[in-house]
Amino acid sequence: MPSLKDLRNRIKSVKSTQQITKTMKMVAAAKVRRARMKCEQARPYAEKLNEVLVGLAKNTSNMGGPLLLSGYGHVETVRIVVVSADRGLCGGFNANLAKEVTVKIKELLAQGKKVEIVTVGKKVRDILKADYAELLVDHVEDSTKNVSYELATEIGQKLMAAFEASDCQEVIMYYNKFVNMMVQQPTMQYLAPFKVEDEAENGSIAPSVEYEPEEEAILKVLLPRNVNVQILNAMLESGAAEQAARMTAMDSATTNAGQMISKLSLEYNRTRQAAITTELTEIVAGAEAV
Repeated sequence: MPSLKDLRNRIKSVKSTQQITKTMKMVAAAKVRRARMKCEQARPYAEKLNEVLVGLAKNTSNMGGPLLLSGYGHVETVRIVVVSADRGLCGGFNANLAKEVTVKIKELLAQGKKVEIVTVGKKVRDILKADYAELLVDHVEDSTKNVSYELATEIGQKLMAAFEASDCQEVIMYYNKFVNMMVQQPTMQYLAPFKVEDEAENGSIAPSVEYEPEEEAILKVLLPRNVNVQILNAMLESGAAEQAARMTAMDSATTNAGQMISKLSLEYNRTRQAAITTELTEIVAGAEAV
């Protein structure tokens, strides 16, 4: 049975931890507002650019279009870009993303394809390094502190240079999408070649648009830019999702610390009461003996 001194030390330690988690929750709450605003401002631009490219690509022959649209006939090497956090203490944010990436890696390896991994963020890199260290080919340091279009362009240019040089025939990106304050969804997106997906029928008629110059010329310019925009959007989504996950995790940790303090305080009071009762019994017994 722990002594009163041990219980006091444990209560003091848990209270210190609770103060830290409470402060981290407040910091994350302040950061998530800014990160969410940036994310919501960038999302419509990324979605609209993708929509325009889908319209252009549907009017262009894949065989005669740019390499980013037509792609390679046979895929031997797949490069996976993983956008994660540089810091922990955000619940299952990084672990859930790493789990999705691991499933994809195993699937590709089972198909006999070579896999290369580019990590943007430290935590998932540390997780993947345990089993797939030989697949890690590049890493971007301190990505969460320097989210900018310039950084996204730098990453995008490296990826497109490898794709155009046929070092890899397919580029896939994984990141956590910000859904709401409680939900962060691991998401996969194809960066190269550009995937033309049929849009859901919404009852509206697509407007007829004439492009100048021709669609192929526009695609040659917009497709590489779209890669940069989608990378930037993923970094902003991941940043907002990270802060939301950290705020939720720290809120749960603060609550759990409060419950532990209550249990320890109850145990302390019972132990103290038992000690006092024992002392009184000994005094009474001694007085009766006299």
